[in-house]
Amino acid sequence: MEKLKMTPSEALVETLVAEGIENVFGIVGSAYMDALDLFPAANIRFVPVAHEQAACHAADGFARVTGKPQVCIAQNGPGAANFVSAMTAAFWAHSPVVAITPETGSLGLGTGGFQELDQMAMFEKSTVYQVRVPNGSRMAELARRCFYMAKNLNGPTQLNIPRDHFYGMCEDEIYTTPVVSRGPGGVADIENAAKLIKEARYPVIVSGGGVSQADAIEEVKALAQYLTAPVVNTYLHNDTFPASHELACGPIGYCGSKAGMRILKKADLIIALGTRLGPFGTLAQYDIDYWPENAKLIQCDTDINVLGLAKKADVYSVGNVKEFAAYLLKEVQTAVPGLTKNEAVLNDVKAEIKKWDDEMKDWNSSNRSAPMHPRRFHAEWTKVLPKDTIVATDIGNNSSMINGYLKFEGIRQHISALSWGNCGFAYGAAMGCKVAKPDVPVIAFQGDGAYGISGVQEVMTAVRENIPVIAIVATNYEWGAEKKNQIDFYGNRFVGANLPDNPDYAKLAEDMGAKGIKIDHPDQVGDAVRQAIASGKPCVINAIVQGGEEVLAEPFRRDALNMPVRYLEKYKHLNA
Repeated sequence: MEKLKMTPSEALVETLVAEGIENVFGIVGSAYMDALDLFPAANIRFVPVAHEQAACHAADGFARVTGKPQVCIAQNGPGAANFVSAMTAAFWAHSPVVAITPETGSLGLGTGGFQELDQMAMFEKSTVYQVRVPNGSRMAELARRCFYMAKNLNGPTQLNIPRDHFYGMCEDEIYTTPVVSRGPGGVADIENAAKLIKEARYPVIVSGGGVSQADAIEEVKALAQYLTAPVVNTYLHNDTFPASHELACGPIGYCGSKAGMRILKKADLIIALGTRLGPFGTLAQYDIDYWPENAKLIQCDTDINVLGLAKKADVYSVGNVKEFAAYLLKEVQTAVPGLTKNEAVLNDVKAEIKKWDDEMKDWNSSNRSAPMHPRRFHAEWTKVLPKDTIVATDIGNNSSMINGYLKFEGIRQHISALSWGNCGFAYGAAMGCKVAKPDVPVIAFQGDGAYGISGVQEVMTAVRENIPVIAIVATNYEWGAEKKNQIDFYGNRFVGANLPDNPDYAKLAEDMGAKGIKIDHPDQVGDAVRQAIASGKPCVINAIVQGGEEVLAEPFRRDALNMPVRYLEKYKHLNA
């Protein structure tokens, strides 16, 4: 391949083109302006946001719904620093975000110059690969490496560029980096897994985020159907098995499906596919300690670092979960040929689903209005979503509550803050999802506290850039998750939990040029969602819902809190 003479800025931009980048999220800055000037001629759309954190979340959302690397860029120093939390969210989501972080010029590094801080240290723990460009002549090589590592290590990477290295001349090749197949994993591991399955009485499949990332639903379905194995989704991965399938039991974890948790509790073998089995996602919920400690465990993931980290398994496999599931099914069919449907298991699943559905119906039965009961509200808006809708969810009490309501049939539809749990995630991520998938509805669901962190200002971005995201804001005028802790552990002493003066977010959206709809009655919910989707405009639905002790979900971090004890005389009256 012929080497071409170009500037480092041209080398960077041509590498983006070779990697299929058509959109870059960020805020304009002088540090990378020489490269930015080339974007229009390279047919790259620059999407300017209101805050850099939203740019990184947008790149994350784009990457998650496409499975392809996506880029964000910021000014050196404070601009790059605003990526840190969002990059960590991408890290825990195994999302291939490539963050380009220009920095202080190479000759000024370490002198305490304008907007200087060590940007490599900032991202050391939240990237799968990071590199500082030591010379402009290596721009294309190291940019390529960032894309290669993002694709093949399934995570965010950082390309750190001293601002003087955009200038000069270099010679390099421009080409697309490959994705290297991992295969199904070790044959011996798969054979051992098949032996465990042969001996199992009640196998249950735990379908993790890796199933969605590997487009492995058909393979997981085939395995589940042959074994008549119930399937539960891991925490906040409701899109990893079709909800309408007869073996689908729903998500485990906080505010998830009691049916799924009760079914998992019965397992004598767990087949964990594409999941690290994170500790928070397997905590006891609803007073159900649902993880079956005596069950055998098979765990498959592409990342060897997560195997056995949270749960000790009997068989580990490092492989592509799509290929692993297909290979495992063949081994099981050889070991146990001619399996027929286990009607007893199917009936058990039906019974548990009905029991959970009946309980949900009781929770959802309130006709209360002004404000609405939150569970009735969640039942109403989730049931009218078109089948292909993508939903980005934030963190907090209402955002967690909907874990039991969101049901998907396909992959890459549930985009959540996951275990990083940073408030303000959903709106930025939803913008990236919508840019990537302009023909499907995209919802950003947040409570009013989280929406105030990011949604308010990014509506301006959505209007200016014509990104018709629909924000659904559950307004209960409180930080609900923290208020629940103060109710249960701190004697209803509310410090910082109430938000009594939040504005009407629907009216505020209209002032910004978006569509705004305020609702406070269950009968208004379905029409509001349909109207927002049909409008084709950025829209904010401000839903006024009830807050307080009567309706808040159980404590978010019961595992991390104890009843307070006070010894000093001035604080003794605060003892429980």
